[in-house]
Amino acid sequence: MKSILKKVGLLLLLVVVIMQFIRPDKNESGYESVAYFENETKPTSQVKEILKNNCYDCHSNQTIYPWYAEIVPVSYWLDHHVEEGREHFNMSDWEQYSDKKKDHKLDELIEEVEEGEMPLSSYTWIHGDLEKEEMELLINWTKELRKKYTSK
Repeated sequence: MKSILKKVGLLLLLVVVIMQFIRPDKNESGYESVAYFENETKPTSQVKEILKNNCYDCHSNQTIYPWYAEIVPVSYWLDHHVEEGREHFNMSDWEQYSDKKKDHKLDELIEEVEEGEMPLSSYTWIHGDLEKEEMELLINWTKELRKKYTSK
């Protein structure tokens, strides 16, 4: 029995070592990927800071990866979060959204933040959560911004 456990353990170790060389592609287009979004929506400096610190990593093409993103299987877990976040709302694709879709995405942003679903708890463990004042600022800015897309 010990021999089988030892072989399974060695096989798992070998798989993890090999996986260190096969990592998912990184999502790093740089600041210009959100430039259109920021130019059109004109966030205040405070809101821009909230977006940068709490949203862009998963909801744009400019993820800033922490050191532990280099370790498998964490790299795959983070890649999954980023892919899923961009699938739901990608600020780097803002230019391609219709006004109706922009309004819908903003409405979802408000709902997710108000319900405490965003940012994800797995993100806030390390990066910290939004303060109540930050949530209110982001929600109020988003509600005001929605008027731009619902009035057209």
